[in-house]
Amino acid sequence: MHADNFTLARYLERIGHDGDTRPDITTVAALMRRQLFTVPFENLDVQAGRVVSLVPEDIVEKILERRRGGYCYEVNGLFAMALEALGVPYRFVAARPMFYPVKRPKTHMALVVRASGADWLCDLGFGSYGIRAPMNLAELDAEVPQDMDAFMLSRLDGDAFVLKARAGGQWLNQYAFDLSPQEWVDFVPANYLNSTHPDAIFVQKRVVVLHNETGRSMLVGNALKVVRDNDVVETALDDASVADELERRFGLHPVV
Repeated sequence: MHADNFTLARYLERIGHDGDTRPDITTVAALMRRQLFTVPFENLDVQAGRVVSLVPEDIVEKILERRRGGYCYEVNGLFAMALEALGVPYRFVAARPMFYPVKRPKTHMALVVRASGADWLCDLGFGSYGIRAPMNLAELDAEVPQDMDAFMLSRLDGDAFVLKARAGGQWLNQYAFDLSPQEWVDFVPANYLNSTHPDAIFVQKRVVVLHNETGRSMLVGNALKVVRDNDVVETALDDASVADELERRFGLHPVV
């Protein structure tokens, strides 16, 4: 994943990382965490009636220069640029979201990273129940605590994996994927679907998520949910309050 206007220094400045940049899993985990805490998951362009651009230079300009966020292709694409600059091998994988009542196409994109002698699932673009640290693909059916959340990787069918999140006292399937490598262009149809199809959640409602040390803030439509440790506070907002929260809590301006 390459963009002519991407520099590792500018990326590190954007996410506020001033630690090591060795090409190992410790660095990958640190960068993933810092990006999750500084770059929001958001679909404001889709809500404004635009098809999200997958041109790599557009992603860099949007997130690094205009300090916006993005959804899975954008935030994971940016992370892939950082991995490439560090010399860390990775592949894109196509994932099938599994929280819908009916079977859905593989519209989600994640990364499998090769670092420190193992393969790791990295994903910075799955919203509310997204992982917060790399997950070792060799550690199956084991609960993996990540701050206030817990996740598990299991085998599904054949060579497929399923990511599960613990919610409400039970394990819920989030998405399934296999290790078939995908090229960047392979996500163009899924991106168009997510940007335009009336059944796509990103077309139906505003979705903004930003993680932090103690939890995350989520804005879905006009409903704000703030998760802090084991406490959840939900607030219904009017349009003026939405604009205020976008700027104050997520560092975003409404897109028109």
